[in-house]
Amino acid sequence: MQLERLNQIQHYLQQMVLGQPALVEGLLIALIADGHLLVEGPPGLAKTRAVKALADCIQGNFHRVQFTPDLLPADLTGTDIFRQETGQFEFQPGPLFHNLILADEINRAPAKVQSALLEAMAEGQITVGKRSYPLPKLFLVMATQNPIENEGTYPLPEAQLDRFLLHLALDYPNAETERQILALSRNEAMSAPLSAPEPLSEAELFSARRQALDLYLAPQLEGYMVELVMATRTPARYDETLANWIQWGVSPRATIALERCARARAWICGRDYVAPEDIQAVAPNVLRHRILLSYQAEAEGVNADQVIHRILKLVAVP
Repeated sequence: MQLERLNQIQHYLQQMVLGQPALVEGLLIALIADGHLLVEGPPGLAKTRAVKALADCIQGNFHRVQFTPDLLPADLTGTDIFRQETGQFEFQPGPLFHNLILADEINRAPAKVQSALLEAMAEGQITVGKRSYPLPKLFLVMATQNPIENEGTYPLPEAQLDRFLLHLALDYPNAETERQILALSRNEAMSAPLSAPEPLSEAELFSARRQALDLYLAPQLEGYMVELVMATRTPARYDETLANWIQWGVSPRATIALERCARARAWICGRDYVAPEDIQAVAPNVLRHRILLSYQAEAEGVNADQVIHRILKLVAVP
């Protein structure tokens, strides 16, 4: 039942967000795999629209936070407010106490704000003063970055990037999709927008997550995922060129994320087992932000996607 409902949500998102199938799939995988999402792409590619449309399909609340250089940690977490009538401090929750958070242009906020978000993502709680407050059980952060403008930005450190389950890299749509976007914009301006399907309850979502974790994963495929990870840490075992491209490999979080995302994708596809193509499909988005490239790779114009493609080519599928 949950799969049928999720397919309806996927169809709705594909109608609302044209030409970005990777974004739609990434949102659903992050939702089922219980992780956070970093989306990088030029402005105007419906990143905000996508997460808003997803929020309409889930029984939860949504909040968008525009990250700016003058943002303070309290603007995210909330703060203690003194009530004169009672003579006591009362905690006023911030935007992080919503279920779905859009952290727009996350790299424009200073390190203190980024660390406040990191605690929320990693621990499921925030700390104000001497007290910690638990966040909702359903909690998903979708952060965006603009790769075009770097002035006045604070690049995310590797430790924080590692906390994101997936890193999606978006590009502009083709000419045919651009025409479809024009038609959709006209139709929405002239008539009522598409109606969202019946919202998925938290109980249904948590049930879907348990079902994804129950899918069969063959021991050989488990070993295959470990080999992909090890290829980033000891690349000289596989290829000299690969060894020259990678400075640091990925952490154990990558192995966990690879399994979770492969399971989520297999469940979304309606299968009761994980296939090699599930692992290969999610590997670029799982590993892209976790591999630290060498100076030689940067000098040769090699990006993380090319490194991951080479790893997938070198590591044999069982």
